Amino acid sequence: MSETRVLPRIEWRDDFRTGVDAVDHEHRQLVDILNGILDRLESGGDADEIADYLGEVYARISAHFALEEQVMRQKKYDDYPGHKDDHESLLDDIRDLMDAYEDGSYANQVEAFAARLRDWFTDHFATRDARLHGRLGE
Repeated sequence: MSETRVLPRIEWRDDFRTGVDAVDHEHRQLVDILNGILDRLESGGDADEIADYLGEVYARISAHFALEEQVMRQKKYDDYPGHKDDHESLLDDIRDLMDAYEDGSYANQVEAFAARLRDWFTDHFATRDARLHGRLGE
């Protein structure tokens, strides 16, 4: 009998709110998408289906980050380099898991990846995005 895998989810909290309704809506959608991949990973779904879903997650997050970064450049945001580096870090993590799915070594990385997603979003929303949108609203 296999052990059930329980992965940490990303729970939306009011302190993630940036005060920009469109951004908050998109962030909530990203949380839902990421929790969807955690559901698939937890259930031990088909590896090809999970790999496809990871590709979709990567594309949607990349597009969101590109939009945020364009706004930061246009507004000459003072923490653009650090914020962009944080985006790249998460994208690297997602690419690493995608690579692990391709080579079959993902099984030992799932829990660490799930925790990384949760911790990254919790920290990024509450710090970098809150600061960004606070500064843009000034």
